[in-house]
Amino acid sequence: MRLRSLPLLLLLLLLGLPAGPVRAQAGIQVSNDRSTFAFPNTITFSAGFHAGTQINSVVLQYGVDQLTCGTVVAEAVPDFTPGSDVAATWTWDLRQSGSLPPGAKLWWDWQVTDAGGDQFTSPRQTAVWLDSQHAWQTLSGGEINLHWYYGSQSFAQALHDSAVQALQRLTKDIGVGTDQPVDLYIYANSDDLQAAVLYAPSWTGGQAFPGNDIVIIGIDPSELDWGKSTEAHELTHVLVGHETFSCLSFIPQWLNEGLAMYGQGGPDAGMQSIFDNALSTDTLASVRSLSGNFPEASDAANLAYGESYSLVNFLVRQYGRDKMTALLLALKNGDTADQALQAVYGFNVDGLEAAWRASIGAPSHGGGAQATPVPTPTVVPTIVPISAQSAAGPTQAATPPAGGATSTPVPASPTPAPASAPTSTPEGTLPLSNATLTLGFLLVALCLLALLVLVVILGVVLRRSGRSK
Repeated sequence: MRLRSLPLLLLLLLLGLPAGPVRAQAGIQVSNDRSTFAFPNTITFSAGFHAGTQINSVVLQYGVDQLTCGTVVAEAVPDFTPGSDVAATWTWDLRQSGSLPPGAKLWWDWQVTDAGGDQFTSPRQTAVWLDSQHAWQTLSGGEINLHWYYGSQSFAQALHDSAVQALQRLTKDIGVGTDQPVDLYIYANSDDLQAAVLYAPSWTGGQAFPGNDIVIIGIDPSELDWGKSTEAHELTHVLVGHETFSCLSFIPQWLNEGLAMYGQGGPDAGMQSIFDNALSTDTLASVRSLSGNFPEASDAANLAYGESYSLVNFLVRQYGRDKMTALLLALKNGDTADQALQAVYGFNVDGLEAAWRASIGAPSHGGGAQATPVPTPTVVPTIVPISAQSAAGPTQAATPPAGGATSTPVPASPTPAPASAPTSTPEGTLPLSNATLTLGFLLVALCLLALLVLVVILGVVLRRSGRSK
């Protein structure tokens, strides 16, 4: 009987399902170890524990599989009543900590200590953070897993084939690829997508999460062409994010968005028209001004994207794929944009601008007229091709949502009303406000001053005492 039940137990463990009580170190048992989703707001972790003596400590360890600069393990201490049989429950409220992308892979385990000091670590469990209200289907192949629930098989196949082709083109042209599949979650429309992600601006039609290898887009079957363009754009963000990821790197926005525009095949007619007009009227922005956040005004934002594409297209066409790959590697290793460009191409940012302007027939630029933005690694929304926007005008760019994702507006022109996620504190840490720190330093200073006064008074008293003698 024991041998026959072993395959079933292994299967249940592989599926991440409870398999009844599990005996582990120190004779402590765990049962009903599970996570329960209230998508997209909360995740509740729960488990039962039994020991031959009193259980005094239960700690939940949890995290998300993603690119990080180091090992990130969050801890939570659930409320429970000490005893030999313990039920522990803890809820992760994403409305406070910030949203997770649909498809993110969670893990967790429990650290349990009994009265005798014996410790037990439960088997690690995993789950995929995804809503259950949609009947998701999957197409896989070519390093792309495309998940969808609305639209025909041919609609999904067209998007999958387009994504695979975009990956192949990016690898060929700029030397970026992936060592593991990228997951694309295709929602039926922007409303469904926004309902799946907390604090997404109302204009969001797609987002890329490079650290999780995930792209989410709301695509109606009637918007297939826009969808193909958008998924190529966001896939580029994922690949470039992987290629340049380190704790040292900062990627200029013109390069990051220029590569994404290159990945989608370049600007549409409307965006190209804005760029051509700026070229003819000598109103192109300086390259250094495009290193940080892009402008929020519609025309200026579209010009920034058009210029970024033109810059990247110039570098790729003029100098080839290998040098672009070398540029990304230099930035990954912590070089500034000036240092990386100088090492790879033989010119800095100003030299790039001069060479690029000469190639497109633009008047030479003095360089340095606009200060270089502080290199803060923030992201900006991806501007939808102008031809996909409504007659009311192009969608205005806005401040991006928190969470490290790039966003694509829907193929329309809703009034931008971005909402910001609340500031969160990592689990297990206590936030200190500036006022608290200032008060602490003031108290320390007052104590030191009082001590100094006492020393001076004591010195005076001792001198007078010596004289009286």
